[in-house]
Amino acid sequence: MFATNLKVVLVVVLTLSAYALMANMIPQIESEVPEELDLSGEVTTEQLVSAGDRLYGGAGGCTACHGLGTRAPNLLKAEGSLGTIGTRCGDRAPDLGCKEYLYQSLVEPSAYVVEGYNPIMPEVRRVLSEAQIWTLVAFMQSQGGEVTVTPDDLPAAENGDEAETGADESDGPSMSTTTDPVELLIELGCLGCHQLNDRGNAIGPPLTGMGARQDAAYIRESILDPGAEIAQGYEAFGGMMPMGFGERMTAAQLEAIVQFLAAQR
Repeated sequence: MFATNLKVVLVVVLTLSAYALMANMIPQIESEVPEELDLSGEVTTEQLVSAGDRLYGGAGGCTACHGLGTRAPNLLKAEGSLGTIGTRCGDRAPDLGCKEYLYQSLVEPSAYVVEGYNPIMPEVRRVLSEAQIWTLVAFMQSQGGEVTVTPDDLPAAENGDEAETGADESDGPSMSTTTDPVELLIELGCLGCHQLNDRGNAIGPPLTGMGARQDAAYIRESILDPGAEIAQGYEAFGGMMPMGFGERMTAAQLEAIVQFLAAQR
């Protein structure tokens, strides 16, 4: 009896040890607490522009496409005979002023596509808050134009007195707690560039059949570090996928996506 009990204990210990080892192999992702910028009635134009500047060059992922002027218009430099985005934004779309055009371009990017470019931009509401979107508008207006974004454009907080947005690169809308991989792919905006069955856009590698082409380790690395290796045939789109997805998910959510994609054959 003693020998039998000893065997049972050993099996339990070994099993628990194996699961603990597997858990430690999964990347443990911790979201940083974002530095909050108070955008109350006392907010200045400089604060709005500064927050948008950080977002544009950071978590917003804007420079992946707009910093080159090949996949999308270069917003920080003159384009042809036109000036920077702050000077040309008011003449882009009929019946829209600069502020309205820039806002629409972020939340409804397919409403007006600049001639010579493809409609590849996803809706930024999937990854950015309303307040963050307005700081981006302010930053783009500041590039050669007059900033007309005001605190009145920002969403009011629940107390009705102020709105807040993160100035830190990791800030964004709160992720849900779901571990459903399809819901996560939609929530993260992945289908803005990737196709899953009959959904999404064919810009990046298709998610359908991903597991037949790549293993889980490759998929995990591609999410956490998109620039580590560019899929063959998609070199022209290298650097387009934003960094920071790891900071928007828990380890469980990440692994749910990885295992789901690895099973797509």
